[in-house]
Amino acid sequence: MKGRPLRRTADIQMPAIILNGKETAAAIKAEVAAKTAQNTRTDRAPCLAVILVGEDPASQVYVRNKKNACAACGFRSAEYLLSADTSEADLLALIADLNADDTVDGILCQLPLPGQIREQAVIDAISPEKDVDGFHPVNAGRLLTGQDCFMPCTPAGVVELLRRAGVPMAGKHCVIVGRSNIVGKPAALLMLRENATVTVCHSRTENLKETVRTGDIVIAAVGRANFITADMIKPGAAVVDVGINRLPEGGLCGDVDFAAASEVAGWISPVPGGVGPMTIAMLMKNTLLAYENRRLLK
Repeated sequence: MKGRPLRRTADIQMPAIILNGKETAAAIKAEVAAKTAQNTRTDRAPCLAVILVGEDPASQVYVRNKKNACAACGFRSAEYLLSADTSEADLLALIADLNADDTVDGILCQLPLPGQIREQAVIDAISPEKDVDGFHPVNAGRLLTGQDCFMPCTPAGVVELLRRAGVPMAGKHCVIVGRSNIVGKPAALLMLRENATVTVCHSRTENLKETVRTGDIVIAAVGRANFITADMIKPGAAVVDVGINRLPEGGLCGDVDFAAASEVAGWISPVPGGVGPMTIAMLMKNTLLAYENRRLLK
């Protein structure tokens, strides 16, 4: 089924192909593990330093998942668990130490941060060569100008999920709903690299439903549960749902009304099990790249 073309007529509506991020991410991590095994025959293992400030339950889950991914890829993970009242100065001092540590290849500071710490100050403090999240202004600038860089993990995971499913991107119209620095804006740049024509929608977009419906590819990253409805989807479009929203009854859902949109879309990613695993897999790819770049400098 992977990447097969959909056959649609006026009378027959085929269900969407599921963009299985869990399976795709497992394949990527296996590839990273194989390369790591080759490298570590003559060198140390790659190392990812993860900093968590406070005890946010969702952040704790993300950090645990990243630790497990490191183990699966043959990496060493170094965890720094800091109290919620940690000062910005103390956090920046820790980052400076990790920047100077030649045994650390990548640094990730889990967001969000407590109110006394400026997120941008932390992002700016991480060395661009260890910025495996791809958030540093240097990497953002390199992405904008088409240079090699660490690509932000979530939008890079979106593109890789589409590519490995055989979804055509070149020449297609990609509509992105959301303009954040973490997903929407870099996703637009990455889709341009794939030779798609890109439209970015946001809270001020007029005729949003009509605009989204023109998309051959729709990337939903607005942070509102079930915001993208079936009547906003072009029949046969590829729909990638980046949203993770917790429902009042405790479950999770994305930004797309999955059940209804599945009857219209050609491809669709679920929540959970779609983009989330891909984000972590791309983090592993970035960490391996940082490690290999540092080996070249020796």
